[in-house]
Amino acid sequence: MGSPFIYVIIFFSVIILISAFFIVKQQTAAVIERFGKFQSIRHSGLQIKIPLVDRISGKLSLKIQQLDVIIETKTLDDVFVRLKVSVQYKVIRDKVYDAFYKLDYPHDQITSFVFDVVRAEVPKMKLDDVFVKKDDIAIAVKRDLQEYMFEYGYDIIKTLVTDIDPDAQVKAAMNRINASEREKVAAQYEGDAARILIVEKAKAEAESKRLQGQGIADQRREIARGLEESVEVLNKVGINSQEASALIVVTQHYDTLQSIGQETNSNLILLPNSPQAGSNMLNDMVASFTASNQIGEAMKNAKKPKNEE
Repeated sequence: MGSPFIYVIIFFSVIILISAFFIVKQQTAAVIERFGKFQSIRHSGLQIKIPLVDRISGKLSLKIQQLDVIIETKTLDDVFVRLKVSVQYKVIRDKVYDAFYKLDYPHDQITSFVFDVVRAEVPKMKLDDVFVKKDDIAIAVKRDLQEYMFEYGYDIIKTLVTDIDPDAQVKAAMNRINASEREKVAAQYEGDAARILIVEKAKAEAESKRLQGQGIADQRREIARGLEESVEVLNKVGINSQEASALIVVTQHYDTLQSIGQETNSNLILLPNSPQAGSNMLNDMVASFTASNQIGEAMKNAKKPKNEE
């Protein structure tokens, strides 16, 4: 009868002895109470407590944690907007006691404070300023929240405004405004491109006309030089300048007719075009040159007596 009882005592003794040892994980703090009263704070590693006297009241993580808070508020220009504020925080290692005993629900406390700060800051801004100054909102939340939560053993590492979501109708209007602005800019660029194209085309046409005029001038200069050489050749064989000029014109007339005849699809009609046209043209030109010389001589003779007087 005695042996089983001893085994039971040994069994419970081993269990009690084993329960005296416990392990605290890295970046964790365990709060030890003795008969309901705070006794100590244990950190990572193998720890010992008095069995049946001490107990682990709770554990707190010392890692950085994140809490996402969704707030709906109104801007200065009466636009309702939803903001998502992410708060990164952790328990201060030396203030585990305050974090464990002063706050029951730290998430609720942080959420309430973020609501209070955001709803105090955003109504001072217009919607566009909310997007531009979202970092200012995050800094204001961090500054005020850190000062408030430090008393309770929490350190605010960073706050971020991660999302700004206006009302659906407001977003649609903003998209239409943005699209209109982009269309306006596109139209301006297209107008500038068209204007540049017109200017460059005009410059190209002007340059083409200039080169074309220069070519015509060079062509006429060469024609004149060729005519001059032809007249000199004819003068050497006893044909005077008037007759030589008339002969050259008639020759060019027949060259033109020959050139037109070679073009099967030409619609050009050269007048006069009768067989005796060349002879008449030559006679008319010689007569006009002779009359012109006579008039010139008469004018010279009329001026001589006046000069002698």
